[in-house]
Amino acid sequence: MTCTEASMNALRHAGDELADATVAALFERGEVGRFNTLMRYVSTAGAPLPPGLPDVAREYLEATAAPPSWVDWSEMEKARLFFIDNNVHISTALSFASMPACYVVPHVARLLSATHGLKYPSKRMAETGQFTVHLMQPDAFEAGGRFLPAAQKVRLLHASIRHHLRRENRWDVDALGTPICQEDMIGGQMFFSLLVLDSLHRLGVHMSQEGAEAYYYAWRVVGAMLGVDQSAVPETLEEARRFLDLYMIRHMGPSAEGAHLTRQLIDLYEDVVPGTFFDPVVSALIRYLVGDTCADWLDVPHTRWDTLVKAVPRLLGVLETVEDRSPLGAWALDRLGHLTTVLELSSLTRGRVMHYAVPEQLRPEYGLPGATPRTRRWTPPPATLA
Repeated sequence: MTCTEASMNALRHAGDELADATVAALFERGEVGRFNTLMRYVSTAGAPLPPGLPDVAREYLEATAAPPSWVDWSEMEKARLFFIDNNVHISTALSFASMPACYVVPHVARLLSATHGLKYPSKRMAETGQFTVHLMQPDAFEAGGRFLPAAQKVRLLHASIRHHLRRENRWDVDALGTPICQEDMIGGQMFFSLLVLDSLHRLGVHMSQEGAEAYYYAWRVVGAMLGVDQSAVPETLEEARRFLDLYMIRHMGPSAEGAHLTRQLIDLYEDVVPGTFFDPVVSALIRYLVGDTCADWLDVPHTRWDTLVKAVPRLLGVLETVEDRSPLGAWALDRLGHLTTVLELSSLTRGRVMHYAVPEQLRPEYGLPGATPRTRRWTPPPATLA
C-alpha cells in the first residue's frame, strides 16, 4: 500500500459494507433487542446459533464465522508466545499509550465520548483488555474459543455507531469523514500494534525482530476480522510507521473530550492501585509513553514521579537479565505477568463478563458539532517525513 494524502482521503469515507448492511436491516425490522438478547448466549466459537435469531444476523454470523483463509498459523503462534512473554508490558502499553493516543485524535475522542454508555468508566478498558486476552488464548480461533464471537460483535458495534450518527445527522461527514471509517480502523490497528511495540521499546523491553513482526501480524488478522480492507493495510512495520506518522500528523490535537477521557482513565487506574502513594505513577507513565506534547494536550498533570519513571527501563533490564539466565526465573516472571494481567482485568470488569452489544441508542446528552527466541533485538522503524 502506498500511503499518501489521496489514499488516506479515500479511506476517510469508506465504512464496512457487510456489517453496515446487517445493522441497517436489524434496525429497519426492529430486531436489535431480540438480537442482543439472544447473542448473550453466543460466547464461544462453534456453538450452535440460538433459534429465533433474525435471518440477516444469522447470515452475517455464518459469513464471518471463520478467520481469513490467508492466516499463517505459525506466525499467530509466535504472536501468542510473544504476548505470554510480555503480557504485563503489553497491558501497560495498551492502557497508558494506546488509549491516550486514541484520545489525542479529536474526532476519535468525540466518538468515544458519544458511545460511552458507561455505568462505570472502566467498561471500555475492560472490553479492550478482555478482547486482547481472548485473542491470545491457544484456542482463540478454534471451537470453544471466545475471540471469534467477540470480533463478530465488535464489528457490528462499530457499524451500529455509524448507523446512529449518520441516521440522526449528528456527525459532519463532509468535515470529519465517515464515523469509524477505514482510515480510523487502520489507525486503531496501528495504536494497538505498532504503538504498543514502540512503548515496549521505550520501556527497555527486549524484543526480537521475529516477535515484533508476529505481534503486528496478529493485529492485521484482527483488523481483517473487524472489517478492515486488507488492500489498504500496511504489510510491514516500515509501511506501518509511514501510515501511523501520516495519520497522526493529519489528525492529532487537543480536545475537551480527549482531556475528559484521559482524566477518566487516570482516575480509573488510581482507584485500581491500592492506597494513594503510587497514584502519580499513572500520570507519569502516560506522559513518559506519549510524550510531553500529547500529554499536555490531554491535560495529563505533571507529578513528582515524572523523573523517577524514567528509571523503569533499567529496572526492567534487571528483570530481563534474570529471565534470560534462569529458566526458573523466566517461568516465575511469566506466571507473575499472567496473574498481574488477570488481576488487572478482574479489577476493571469487577468480576463481570463484558458483553459486546449493538446499542439501540447513543447517549442522550451527546451533542457534537457535526516467548519467541530472542535472536536480533527489535528496533522501531524510524519516523518518516510524512
